[in-house]
Amino acid sequence: MGKHIPVLLKETIDGLNIKPDGIYLDLTLGRGGHSGEILKRLTSGHLYAVDQDQEAIKESEKYLRTIKDNFTIIYSNFSHIDEILDERHIEYVDGILMDLGVSSPQFDEGYRGFSYREDAPLDMRMDTNSSLTAYQIVNTYSLDEIFRIIRDYGEDKFAYQIAKNIVKARETKPIKTTFDLVEIIKKSKPMKELSKAGHPAKQTFQALRIAVNDELNVLEITLNKVMKYLRPHGGRLAVITFHSLEDRIVKNIFKDNAVEQGNRYDFLTKDEKEYQLVNRKPIIATDEELEINHRAVSAKLRIIERK
Repeated sequence: MGKHIPVLLKETIDGLNIKPDGIYLDLTLGRGGHSGEILKRLTSGHLYAVDQDQEAIKESEKYLRTIKDNFTIIYSNFSHIDEILDERHIEYVDGILMDLGVSSPQFDEGYRGFSYREDAPLDMRMDTNSSLTAYQIVNTYSLDEIFRIIRDYGEDKFAYQIAKNIVKARETKPIKTTFDLVEIIKKSKPMKELSKAGHPAKQTFQALRIAVNDELNVLEITLNKVMKYLRPHGGRLAVITFHSLEDRIVKNIFKDNAVEQGNRYDFLTKDEKEYQLVNRKPIIATDEELEINHRAVSAKLRIIERK
């Protein structure tokens, strides 16, 4: 298993402005990279970490125990955050982190079906107990549904051709593996497109992963829920996104809820808005980070604070 390198680690930890006695929430525990750094900075505080991937939880628990034991790991989808906090009688937290990337090990564990570089069953479930898989989408959804998923979630201009070829191929035999799908995608694109940098299946695989895990709806629901749990006078929410669809949702929800520092047209609502943007422009990886972690290339960090 490859070592998981958390993206924008220093920027995120600095941005959360961690108080040693605070309560922190990592809604995307993954392999524990960010959580570990939060934990190192806590004394009497407590970290609650959420993940829907049981393998990630098992790995992270071992790692976090080597640091400290003032943490609680919760197996759940982060959209249930209100139930998670209400059950534990937690009214406010000092900081919340959401890292929306698929963790490196999920790509590296080929059998999970996330990667177009490994031959594996078409799965792509973050939570292996949920029922919908990528196999079901490509083998049972209609042409229109598959086209819409690839167009809207993958933003691939060859979406219709890919969808058409998927439907045609499955008439002969089911599309079972990642490589079966990669072959269909390659046949759907002109040679000029295939000669470009980047893998030709990247956008379709992203689209299927988003659809399988209902990622955009879950993100929107969760963001609207979590902000009310930030402690007044300084509670912060930091969100790391990896593609424009996610970033747009975060940007718009933050903008709707926050006063922009230095925006002279916002003076009428300054007192009414409960939040303020910590950074107006997203924070991106430095050249140094990109040299050691190519997965940080599309990462964007946005932070909001409760006034």
